[in-house]
Amino acid sequence: MLYRGKLVKIKGIMNRTTLKLKAEAPGFLDFTSQVERLLQKWIQQSPLKSEGLLHLFLQHTSCALTINESYAPSAARDMERFLNHLAPENLSFIEHTDEGPDDSPSHMKALITGHSLSIPVINGELALGTWQGIYLCEFRDLTPERRVIVTYQGESS
Repeated sequence: MLYRGKLVKIKGIMNRTTLKLKAEAPGFLDFTSQVERLLQKWIQQSPLKSEGLLHLFLQHTSCALTINESYAPSAARDMERFLNHLAPENLSFIEHTDEGPDDSPSHMKALITGHSLSIPVINGELALGTWQGIYLCEFRDLTPERRVIVTYQGESS
């Protein structure tokens, strides 16, 4: 890495894997506990210290990732209804329906919500707020398996 014009070597390490997720229906799938278990496994089985950055990247364009309230299930249902309100299937200007009437609206919803998340890791734990959870937002009626690349970069021992 270059810092002020000088090459600086940083001692660090990275772990990476791909989580495969499948929602049973359109909506918000909370997979926070899967990510937490994976992080703990990496910290215990590698020379990673418990400080770093966890990154999630979704390899699809018709679904999304988000962090939002995970305490009350009604919050996820409200988020889903909100996005359906913003991008319903019956918009008169929609042309892209190659995979069905939910095709273009699912891309619109993904455009609003996004495909990647970065979460600090402090003292071996995700630095999420008290009520925050990590969600796969599935927008398609037919719910295919989804792939999320999870990467943890931390300082080595």
